Order: sequence, then C-alpha cells, then structure tokens
Amino acid sequence: MSGSEPDAYGRLAYRGLIAWPERLQREAPLLQRVLAGAPSPRVLDLGCGSGEHTRLLTALGFEVTGVDASASQLEAAREADPRGRYVQASLAELGEALQASQGAAICVGNTLPHLCEEAEVRAFFSGLAGRLAPGAPLLLQLLNYDRILARGERTFPVVLRPGEGEGGDTVFLRLMTHHGNGRLTFTPAHLRYRPGTATPLELVAAHDVALRGWRRAEIEALLRAAGFTVSETLGTMTGEAWSPTSSDLVILARRG
Repeated sequence: MSGSEPDAYGRLAYRGLIAWPERLQREAPLLQRVLAGAPSPRVLDLGCGSGEHTRLLTALGFEVTGVDASASQLEAAREADPRGRYVQASLAELGEALQASQGAAICVGNTLPHLCEEAEVRAFFSGLAGRLAPGAPLLLQLLNYDRILARGERTFPVVLRPGEGEGGDTVFLRLMTHHGNGRLTFTPAHLRYRPGTATPLELVAAHDVALRGWRRAEIEALLRAAGFTVSETLGTMTGEAWSPTSSDLVILARRG
C-alpha cells in the first residue's frame, strides 16, 4: 500500500481477511492473459503488500519486483520468500526508486486510492511510464468508486475467520466516511470474537486511512496524459465487463 501513513496496515492482520489461495486461483487467468503480451518477463507488482501476487507471478515464470511503501508488509514478504526482489517506495516515487526497463506492471488490491492528490497520481503514472518498455501492459485494479460514491456506501461485508482454541475467531470490520470530492476516511478494524467470555468481542487494532475514490473517467484521463493507451475496462478480475454497478474497476492499459 502507498500513502501518507505507509504502515497503517502493518498494525492490522489485514491481509488475513482475504482467502488467498482462492483469490489467486480466480485471478491467475486474467493476469496470464495480460502479461502474455509483455515485451520482457520483468514485471512490477506495485503495492505488493506481503507479496502474494509477487510469488504467484514468480511461480508463473516472470521476473518480479514487488514495490510497497510499508516496511512491515515487505518484511512479511521477504520472510515468505527470502529470494524475492522487493523495493520500499511509494507509488509517486517510482521514477527515483526503479532504474531498469520493465516489461509489465500490475497494481491491484485497491492500491491506487492511497494516492489522494491528482499530482501524486500524475507522478505515479509518469514515473511508471518512464520505467516500462514501449508496449508494456499495465493492469490496474481498485474498487468501483463510481458505484461507492454514487450510493454513498459506508460499509463492506463483515469477514469472520474461524479460530482455534481459546484464541477465538477473527473478525474484520471495514467502514468508510465520505468527505466530498471523492475523499474518504477508511477505517479497517481487527476484532477478536470469543462468545461466552467476559469480553465476547474485543478490539485488537483499528486505524484511519485517507483514501481518494478515483472514478473510471478520472483514471483513464490521467493514464492517457502519461502516454498510456487504455485497451480494456473490466468489472472484476475474472473478466466480466465493467458497469456502473460492478464490484471492481479493472483497467488494462499499454505504455505507448
């Protein structure tokens, strides 16, 4: 993740809310389709977190560099794969952090909204364009903020992960506050659920994260201004067409 507080997620067991094997299995076909046209096997995983997609793409034969602003997330990524290549940097600093020409890039997991200012997104796309080879594909995935902002949505479904023994179950709660102009405060919370005890529901950690809900038209305009060509827009990582009510916004672009 990237933003003004790069380790906001480091204080949460946030990655645990995702069923990773199932997610990666769903997303692998689209990733393979997009990266099949890359001019070289060198791929950037931008906002890599603890490295799940980095390891997936490495297993598929790509030379992957994971990039994230969070030191604790990169520490977890290196523990899972000591031989992996990881760089600590925010998205807006790519032009300074990366030197080699890359064959492709992915930026998934709702990473882009952590850049709250248009100048930051412009710097990200410009720096990325300067590090990608001509014709290199880019896959961007974020939540569909066209829908979220239009409806004023403030919550996501509660996620409960069964625990073992006296530790209890893990509960993830995610709330949003809208401030206008696409600006949001996102509050992820990690709770422990132990029914029948003196404290059946205990807050383990919570944190506020500033986000910007970028709409489709805004992102596509900024990509084109940086020299990218938008080739396809999808509503999920399994390839469904985008609509204003889609769950996600997935943009496939190519560096000119």
